[in-house]
Amino acid sequence: MRLVLAVALALTMVPASGSGTASAQTTSSVSRGPSGLPLPRFVSLKAERVNMRVGPGKQYAVAWRYVKTGLPLEVIQEYDNWRRVRDSEGDTGWIHGSLLSGARTAIATPWRNARDARNVITLYAESRAGAEAVAKLQPGVVGKIERCDGAWCKLEVRHRDRTLSGFVAQADLWGAYPDEIIE
Repeated sequence: MRLVLAVALALTMVPASGSGTASAQTTSSVSRGPSGLPLPRFVSLKAERVNMRVGPGKQYAVAWRYVKTGLPLEVIQEYDNWRRVRDSEGDTGWIHGSLLSGARTAIATPWRNARDARNVITLYAESRAGAEAVAKLQPGVVGKIERCDGAWCKLEVRHRDRTLSGFVAQADLWGAYPDEIIE
């Protein structure tokens, strides 16, 4: 029996004030930050509730409050223990490094309208289009990246009390760069 589920996304962030604007992800040449780690790079939220601030310190105002562990973010700058990050909607701000994890996660097609049923993407049993469908993922679903080969990513997605595992076209994810190999 083939299992096909529509996996929904819980609320991932709540604006502290104002609203965000979307922008496309861009990758430039990789450099190294003061930590010695590459910039830009993807990370994920380690804590369930995280404040994104307008500057690198607790004295700065909160721009966004994230409420989902594992949400992917792109580190674009470092200052002391603070990381300037960009989210999937293009909003940027500062988060303390202790609240971030190197664990790789991704969001399914966050640029598509989640209310349109035609915008689901397929989680396949194998890394090829047309393979058996494991699940249908709505835009905004967050999953753990197990590996990527530059075209396909093996993704693990929690749905209620179950974990689903399968392959998604890398181009349908925000959290892995185009052609990036993740082992």
